[in-house]
Amino acid sequence: MIKALPELTISGRGGKQILNSRVLQSPLAGVTDHVFRKLVRRWAPEALIFTEMVSATKLSGEDIHNTEKELSEEQGPIGVQLYDHRPEILVEAAIRAEAYGAFLIDINMGCPAKKIVRKGAGSGLLQNPELAERIVNQVANAIQIPVTVKTRLSTYQQDSVDPLDFALRMQNSGAQLLTIHGRTRKQGFSGKADWFAIAKIKHGLNIPLIANGDIQNPTDALRCLEITGADGVMIGRGSMGAPWLIGQIDCALKGKSIFKAPSPKERITLILEQLQELLKKKGENGLFIARKHMSWTCKGFSGANNLRDSLIRAKTSLEAINLLEDQLLLMS
Repeated sequence: MIKALPELTISGRGGKQILNSRVLQSPLAGVTDHVFRKLVRRWAPEALIFTEMVSATKLSGEDIHNTEKELSEEQGPIGVQLYDHRPEILVEAAIRAEAYGAFLIDINMGCPAKKIVRKGAGSGLLQNPELAERIVNQVANAIQIPVTVKTRLSTYQQDSVDPLDFALRMQNSGAQLLTIHGRTRKQGFSGKADWFAIAKIKHGLNIPLIANGDIQNPTDALRCLEITGADGVMIGRGSMGAPWLIGQIDCALKGKSIFKAPSPKERITLILEQLQELLKKKGENGLFIARKHMSWTCKGFSGANNLRDSLIRAKTSLEAINLLEDQLLLMS
């Protein structure tokens, strides 16, 4: 337990935005949909949560109405992370997202996926800092809410791009907050996140910095803040199968007692609820979306492996629901 950290203020052209929580839920493709975000908010109602990474082209095209509906249903601060390499497309998408109720716009400059980097977006922008500057500047001047950037230390080697120079460019172009994932693009999600490298960037900036990478529990979060001097932490893969983790870390950063993680029976109930919500939104296709969540969450009790295998192999939603309900009866 530590002394509670104060609220964090970031500014857009329209004024200040206040973050009442120093822990952020990372945008995760195929994970942080509306159903998952609702679960995260159950334990961390004040946390800034991001949508899945959104193609700026899609937000300017056929995906408009889905995004508008999703944002209108949010019960707390919601960030929209956009990716593209064309400033004009990103500007148009940011204007739309702001109109739909986004708390802030984050520009992705860290995604290592080849199909995105190949087009010059994501971490591909690390190799084109002048374009990255133009993007941030034009988006920041087009909207009233804050513009932030999520990026990595570098591309292939830590000395191939000066991470502090790149961060300063983003700051000077109008970014109001940076999130740094402590790996290079080449590392992807392998190896160890370099929190000490994040600390060097933090010490050279005037705007807030959020540290990301290898934070799996409240102890990790506190140690990361101690090493990096960051203004907060962003949780990515650690929350997969554990939507309560953001709330646990939020308690730790606010100097409160950390609540216990849900019991095995509570986790099974959670899986069932998530599946049923996905079925309502997606029909039978919701089962396929739920499979990965069931696999991540179904652990830590006798028979978990067998149940997980059965759930992954379930051919219909009714079969999966029956498996979960039978497990709940065994735990009663």
